[in-house]
Amino acid sequence: MIESARDTKDVKQIADAIINEVQKHVVGFSDVTRSLIIATLVGGHVLIEGLPGTAKTLLATVFANSLGLSVRRIQSTSDLMPSDITGTRIYNPKTLEFEFRPGPIFANVVVVDEINRAPPKTQAALLECMQEKQVSVDGMTTKLEEPFAVIATKNALEFEGTFPLPEAQLDRFLFRLIMAYPDEAGEIEIIKRKSAREMNIVPVISKNALLAAGEIIHSQVKAKDEILEYIADFVRGTNQVPKVVLGASPRASVALLYAAKGYAAVTEGRKYVIPDDVKAVAFDVLNHRLMLAQDALFDSPEAREGLGIQFMKNILMQAMDQVAVPI
Repeated sequence: MIESARDTKDVKQIADAIINEVQKHVVGFSDVTRSLIIATLVGGHVLIEGLPGTAKTLLATVFANSLGLSVRRIQSTSDLMPSDITGTRIYNPKTLEFEFRPGPIFANVVVVDEINRAPPKTQAALLECMQEKQVSVDGMTTKLEEPFAVIATKNALEFEGTFPLPEAQLDRFLFRLIMAYPDEAGEIEIIKRKSAREMNIVPVISKNALLAAGEIIHSQVKAKDEILEYIADFVRGTNQVPKVVLGASPRASVALLYAAKGYAAVTEGRKYVIPDDVKAVAFDVLNHRLMLAQDALFDSPEAREGLGIQFMKNILMQAMDQVAVPI
């Protein structure tokens, strides 16, 4: 287990170790795993979306357990109450006082399965935890322990018995990652592994090392003013693209900077951000933050895919092409 981190080279080694451990139990999706690492290190949350059976929950669970952190899982249902997540105060007849019983949100990594099945009131309670990293119950506020990350899953084609995630909550997710079906070779490998014995996931990094790695990214990885202007112009440009009713917000600019800094450290161990880092994370950071016109996909062949992934990529590419790349 990795116990410490001192510079960005150590951050890359940590990321490689986590990816190697996850790949022992999940076929493919190394890019998704890398994004999960970046989000956890910079203090963000992740929404994993895809078709049923694409190992969304499996990947989230394996990744969470590969870290030396406390992990809890919440299965969302239509009758899930806020107290089922945050906890509640219970009367103790021995002490004649009310005691707080913490809910599953009191963990370092919380896997929320099928988050869109939770009713709006429960999603609102989860929103405070994600944004403020604190829990309010009966007028008492309790800070959550760092690091804290929510990894939520969502089936792309299920609508019955679900509640759409409000834009304000979607905006709190650093990444929205799309998982698709594997190719033939990948599916064969999945079948082989399922016939083997149960998984034995080994934590590869301690909590102290993870916190140190996150601090390294925020303090040691630098972005010049030209990069900041590039990010701001790109995000502001999403409001000027046809078929986009509402573009990305300033929160998206901050998220894009954090993600780019994390990408630089995790992939190459660099201490500076380049435009290619911004481009590499732009789709995952912004694809859930744009509000499209209702007829945006009517005449598009991508509408048949349900997700309109390529259509959104084209929109973001159009906004990016309008911004001068700093040299």
